[in-house]
Amino acid sequence: MTRSHWIDVGAAAELLSAAHLSSEVDGCAITIVRVADSLYAFEDRCTHDGEPLTDAEIDPNDAAGPVVICPRHGARFCLRDGAALTPPAYEPVRVFPVREADGRILVDAA
Repeated sequence: MTRSHWIDVGAAAELLSAAHLSSEVDGCAITIVRVADSLYAFEDRCTHDGEPLTDAEIDPNDAAGPVVICPRHGARFCLRDGAALTPPAYEPVRVFPVREADGRILVDAA
């Protein structure tokens, strides 16, 4: 049985004034973004070169759904499941369940 371990990573209002919210969950740097009415949390590391995705562009209209685009080499990752959609990345990024409750952003680190 998988257990949830919800961690408060910040105020939901922060995502209204910024494109992303950065935090650390169990030693892993993560980025949280809001696309339309949905929240997405993903490891802040491109699986191609290990560099941060913090300031990466988010494409909300990709055929695969919303994607994050690595700013260095253009690798695209699905925000729903982390799948690597284009080279040079072939490994998925780690994604985390995320929700908003009582004005706070919570990430499941289980």
